[in-house]
Amino acid sequence: MRVATVTLNPALDRQLIVSNFEVNQLHRLSGPESSIITPGGKGINVAMLLDVLEIPVVAMGILAGYTGRILEEELRRLHPRITTNFVYTSGETRENITIVDPIKDTITEINSSGPEVDEKTLGIFLKRYIMTLSRVNTVVISGSVPPGVDSGYCLDLVSRAKHAGKTVVMEGIGRFFEETIRNVCPHVVRPDLRRTQTIFGRSLDTLDDYIKLARDFLDFGAEAVVISYHIVSDVVATKEGVWLFTSREKVEKSHLLGTGDAFVAGIVYGIDKGLNYFDALRYGMAAAIAETKHVEKSALSISEIEKHLDAFEVEKKA
Repeated sequence: MRVATVTLNPALDRQLIVSNFEVNQLHRLSGPESSIITPGGKGINVAMLLDVLEIPVVAMGILAGYTGRILEEELRRLHPRITTNFVYTSGETRENITIVDPIKDTITEINSSGPEVDEKTLGIFLKRYIMTLSRVNTVVISGSVPPGVDSGYCLDLVSRAKHAGKTVVMEGIGRFFEETIRNVCPHVVRPDLRRTQTIFGRSLDTLDDYIKLARDFLDFGAEAVVISYHIVSDVVATKEGVWLFTSREKVEKSHLLGTGDAFVAGIVYGIDKGLNYFDALRYGMAAAIAETKHVEKSALSISEIEKHLDAFEVEKKA
């Protein structure tokens, strides 16, 4: 394997495609293609995309109960080349429901919190993680953290990977994410701003706020930064500067599912191929735009990604 993805709080994703969705109404699905169940959790989504891009990957995480077993079985069925290294705990792996309305151009998400994870399980996972570090070049730590995990756990995972000389990519939000950034910043950072535009105790209101945040990440030690900005744009940064990437094409809101994970997978692909951070960020943006061409989470080909390398404008901001 060349990449390890860490998903501490995986999910079985159920995607429902419902035209003209309204609350307090009865809706009937048009057919089997309107109800899609896939393994999920941001790190697992990245692993599935990397597998299609022919990057050898091991997917790590914590699963629980019947739902966890189904998730692992489906992952192995859909992506038999992915090496799985999951630790099981008591309870049930969460199930996330996404209602996509292509007519009204909306996405409605209902996510559960996940199982309570005890110290014994975390200890077992850490031992497996340490063993895995010797076998990979890049580590992706992505997604939410389940109940029972303290704020220092993610920090420890990043610290161990960096000390082992691995490139570390992290996507998240909240106290755990911020504490990690402040103390042992990963090489590539992408805050998950789907539900909030507040980070480090301040709101992101203007483009200058986003540019300042990108610089702050660089000051903490990041080598590359991605921050979503107004759906069609992303503020990206490296040690060489800050840029605004903006799609030249209209992006449907209902097609945004999975674009963040595609961006991360594109970056990791570029890093794995030896590109510098700026060019890896370009691959990430191209992958995200390519993903918007599909309503459902999809498996992108490298040819589809490279076709979109010129599908966005690049404007240097700092």
